[in-house]
Amino acid sequence: MLIGSVGVPADAGARLVEPKWDGVRVIVTVAAGRARLTSRNDRDVTDAYPELQPPPDLPAAVLDGEVVAIDGSGRANFGLLQRRMHVRRPSPALRAEVPVTLMVFDLLWLGGELMVDRPQTERRGLLDGLGIERPPWMTSPVLDLATAPAALLDAGREMGLEGFVIKRADARYLPGRRSSAWAKVKVLRRREFVVGGWLEGRAGQVGSLALGVWEAAPRRLRYVGLVGSGLAHTGTGAFREAVGGLTRTDSPFAGPTPPGVTFMEPVLVAEVRFSEVTDAGTLRHPVLVGFRPDIDAQEVVDDDELT
Repeated sequence: MLIGSVGVPADAGARLVEPKWDGVRVIVTVAAGRARLTSRNDRDVTDAYPELQPPPDLPAAVLDGEVVAIDGSGRANFGLLQRRMHVRRPSPALRAEVPVTLMVFDLLWLGGELMVDRPQTERRGLLDGLGIERPPWMTSPVLDLATAPAALLDAGREMGLEGFVIKRADARYLPGRRSSAWAKVKVLRRREFVVGGWLEGRAGQVGSLALGVWEAAPRRLRYVGLVGSGLAHTGTGAFREAVGGLTRTDSPFAGPTPPGVTFMEPVLVAEVRFSEVTDAGTLRHPVLVGFRPDIDAQEVVDDDELT
């Protein structure tokens, strides 16, 4: 189930507030004391995180959660996690240098019984009853916070969180679908964009990436600007490797782009932090956070976050 709306829902009703983790979403299948991790785009990523095997007494279950890397300040750090995301079989040295944690936040199947039709609060109660509190496995907490927008933003800044997920207490779990029963509240403006090309920089380096989002009707890729800041941090070598063979002569964007852009098939997803969206619909002060191989570019659609 995917988040379907942005901001605190206006309708009344009981809701749960959880942290929005800065990591990679996974579905975890536990059977015979072993765990299989599957990414959002249905890739088996178990070997990428070999330390995330379940506690020995955990029963057979299917769980929803997020893999995160905790930095020295005790916060989930997506930039740090980038060092693990692109490695299929990490060495013991890399695992020691960048350890990961699994934050579990939903229960989909337990003991032969499907849980998706049960309400959110019931699923959550059953999840809490499993007692998953042994690192590197943890149960993501439910926070005792008011859902007023200003109060959430203040709390998020104090706690150093990217944001919150607000879940309707009576909501069913809809596998693979977006639902307004789950809403995100961002403390920082940050989201995914589709990379549709790049501009060359100095000495043959990548200078900036051309970004877009898919509009629904008509279905087209809307250009939202260039991002150059952060490329040195994430590494242009990884980008060059990812886009090998993806160049094209025509633009994937529906509107005009700056001259000199080398166009590519719109299949790569980048996560970007920005301050605001201009009246022209482009990003102000964008900074590249990293690339998201776990997200299908077709899912990166326009929403209220870009108004």
